[in-house]
Order: sequence, then C-alpha cells, then structure tokens
Amino acid sequence: MDVSSFVLLSHEQALRRQLDVTANNMANSSTVGFKREQPLFHEYVEKVQEAPVDDAKKTSFVLDFGAVHDAAQGAFQATGNPLDVMIDGSGYLNVEAPGGGVAYTRAGFIKVLETGELATAGGQRLLDANGRPITVPREQISSITIAQDGTVMAADGPVGRIAISAFASETQVDPRGDGLMNGSNGRFLAPTEARLKIGGVEASNVQPIVETTKMVEILRAYQTSVAISDSMNSMRQRAIERLGKM
Repeated sequence: MDVSSFVLLSHEQALRRQLDVTANNMANSSTVGFKREQPLFHEYVEKVQEAPVDDAKKTSFVLDFGAVHDAAQGAFQATGNPLDVMIDGSGYLNVEAPGGGVAYTRAGFIKVLETGELATAGGQRLLDANGRPITVPREQISSITIAQDGTVMAADGPVGRIAISAFASETQVDPRGDGLMNGSNGRFLAPTEARLKIGGVEASNVQPIVETTKMVEILRAYQTSVAISDSMNSMRQRAIERLGKM
C-alpha cells in the first residue's frame, strides 16, 4: 500500500469510530442522565526527506484521541417520586462503585434499601462527603425528604447530605457502564453551590434528529472515501497495464 492508501485508511477508521459513538448516543437517547459523546481526533503529520514535490513531503493522518462528553443539561423529567432528584447545573452524585470506591452518576432515581440506606435504582448506595452511606432509621423512612442542597431530612432532623462532585473538565470523567462514571480530581459542592430539583430526573441530552443527521453525514463521507480508494486502484491498474505494454 502507498501513502495515499494509508491516509484513506486512517480516515475510514476515524469515520468508523464516529459511527460507533453516534450509534451509542442513539441507543441511549432515553437513558436517564446520559450525556452524549463526541469523538476527539488529532492530526498526525509525517514528514519525509524526499518527494516529487515539496507539498508531498508532509502527510496528514487522523488519530483517534478518545471521546468527550457534551455537558449540556437534559430536560427535567417528572417521576412523581419525591425522592428522585435532578442536579440543576454541573456535578455528579457520589455513589458506592461496584467492588468498592466511588463512582459518579447523573441518574437521580433514588430508593431506600431494607437497611435504611439510600441507593440508586441500580442498587449503588449514595455517599456523603465523607464517603459514608446515608442511613435513615427504619421507623422514620416514611417521613424522609430531600432538600435542594442535598440534605436528607427525617422526622427527627437531618440524617446526612448527598455528596455532589463537580469536575473542572468533562475529560476528567469516563463512563464505566450502567450509567456510572469514573472521575478524578473532583471537588465537593458546598450546600450553597448545590442545586437539586426534587420529584424528577434528568433526561438524556441526546437529540435523536441531530444524531440521525450526523449518521447520514458519516455514511456519505465513508462512501466518498471508498469511491476515492476505488478510483486510485483503477489508476494503478491502468498504469501497470501501460507499463506492461512498454
């Protein structure tokens, strides 16, 4: 394969990555708290010492550099459950990760376990700023409410406050599956900074029409790349045939 074929191959691999990300966005258009992803690419320039013309001494390739999240907030989706919450603004709920440690989520479906501990719909226990589960006395479970700053109130007063962590950049947060995220270098939001909407959750910020349009554009770009590759192969074949006649 010559250099042009490698350039086209890198372009087609980038398009494949874009298609995978777009398809994943489409699949999660109804997933609570899901943030659409955008692939991130870098240009890699390779230089050679000799070439027929100066412009041919530099060759640009496309490199997959990962994906970033669109931090735009999804719409409020009322559920009728007074314990469900939506973070109004940036930040993530702190939950206990499967296997230990801390994970982060925007999915605010909240329930009370038999132990009296608050947990997400997936069973991950909600944590406070000290990394401890928030437990409500069993006899007071029916009276609990959640304030806009994340404070959990029971009949006898507050029993804890849900920790909400914010990150300077969405590149510090990576999906780990089941609506959970890994994160690094986050900071806890103070009660005056945290804002929760009660009685509902955050809908996905994916816009199906936008993603469908993007998918069509990707497919057209791929078809164009394949057509160029076919044309180049035909040119090589004709050149070989002419050389053979000479």
